[in-house]
Amino acid sequence: MKREIRVFGIVWLVLFLLVFTSTGMAQNKKNDTIKIKTSAVCNQCKDRIETGLAYEKGVKDVSLDVETKIVTIKYNTKATTPEELRKKISNLGYDADDVPAVKAAYDKLPACCKKDAKKH
Repeated sequence: MKREIRVFGIVWLVLFLLVFTSTGMAQNKKNDTIKIKTSAVCNQCKDRIETGLAYEKGVKDVSLDVETKIVTIKYNTKATTPEELRKKISNLGYDADDVPAVKAAYDKLPACCKKDAKKH
């Protein structure tokens, strides 16, 4: 009888720990979304940024709104960070929030993708 009570108690303890652990793990956000203001001006910029980020480690989805110049990125927080995403955009030749474009990459952009290009 004591053995049955002890086994029953252990089963309840294991179940409690499983529920408690899974609840705690659910609170750790694995995916997040960030919006980054860029210096993109046209659809070529959109293609370049979306393609450049699409295969980046941890990026799940990426979409640039050319009108607002805001790129929305859904990413895995365990695989990349907002800072790394901004740096990647900068390396593509575009400003990313307060991170300026890498000059060498910016200089290689077509004229229509330069910051001072007329909207088209």
